[in-house]
Amino acid sequence: MNSLSRVRRIACASCVAFLLVPSTLANACTRVVYLGANDTIITARSMDWSEPMLTNLYALPRGMERNGEAGPNSLQWTAKYGSVVATGYDVSTTDGMNEAGLVANLLWLAESEYPEFSDETKPGLTIAAWAQYVLDNFATVSEAVEVLRNPPFTLVSANVPGQDRLTTLHLSLSDATGDSAIIEYIDGKPLVHHGRQYQVMTNSPRFDKQLALNSYWKEIGGTVMLPGTSRAADRFARASFYVNAVPQDTSPDRALASVFGVIRNASVPLGIGTSDRPEISSTRWRTVVDHKRGLYFFESARTPNTFWVNINDIDFSAESGQVMRLDLGPEQTHTFAGDSTDAFEPAEPFKFEGL
Repeated sequence: MNSLSRVRRIACASCVAFLLVPSTLANACTRVVYLGANDTIITARSMDWSEPMLTNLYALPRGMERNGEAGPNSLQWTAKYGSVVATGYDVSTTDGMNEAGLVANLLWLAESEYPEFSDETKPGLTIAAWAQYVLDNFATVSEAVEVLRNPPFTLVSANVPGQDRLTTLHLSLSDATGDSAIIEYIDGKPLVHHGRQYQVMTNSPRFDKQLALNSYWKEIGGTVMLPGTSRAADRFARASFYVNAVPQDTSPDRALASVFGVIRNASVPLGIGTSDRPEISSTRWRTVVDHKRGLYFFESARTPNTFWVNINDIDFSAESGQVMRLDLGPEQTHTFAGDSTDAFEPAEPFKFEGL
């Protein structure tokens, strides 16, 4: 069999495999981890959503008392680490980095199934605070995974704000060593994929099936052909190839530029999305995190500027007790550029959406 026939055979098999995956109602996002030279670790994600989403950046200090917002039987904890987070509707932590260099990202997964919750179960934790619980309590992926495999809480979900559908999410973690984890709730139980090899996450299907689909494209090779649509499986294949194909550059700024290129390549242009293809949604914003230097970059699809926050220059002390906010404006249209750490202003903490 010649090489062209082989490529066609594998590509057709990949397409058939994808078509066997049911089309589900989901909003698209992509997350990648770059493993570079000189311990350069960079995590990037896109936030793709079917409607404008209220998002602001918050700097949250240590010592904050938290409540799982699940009624009388709610998890309680005190934040051990300060963090910078991006909110969803200002009622949830959807993305963020803590002062120890741990990054958490929430992405949509329609196949998620959460456990039953009652007064007799473990204390409840609203899914809106799932990522924040991790950022508050752990310094590394390994620490988090040890707890999340058998969590001391029952994860509780509710409808998306303003919508008549359940919030169904999975969680990705990465740290300054390059370690990664993907946590999904399948059949009511947490399923954890842990290791440096899990650099990419998108959406449906569930992660193990996504890996199987991606194996077809690995066999073809990204220099020969890559899938080009905005489907989750296609974005997974492109991101997986490019995040390892870009130079492992010794310059941290050049590495950042490469990773920005990877996450932009997996983004969906603003305005793309149709009623009969709800699994494809426009990219609203992107974040890129330089773990080694403690830089948290934010890029809105609605403005031409990219800016960053230096987590090393923020006072996260419990003594300060001060929550700070960077108001990004409607659809993240307030314009910031360069180092915008000093643009944060004192604010009241946002309240997590719960039961």
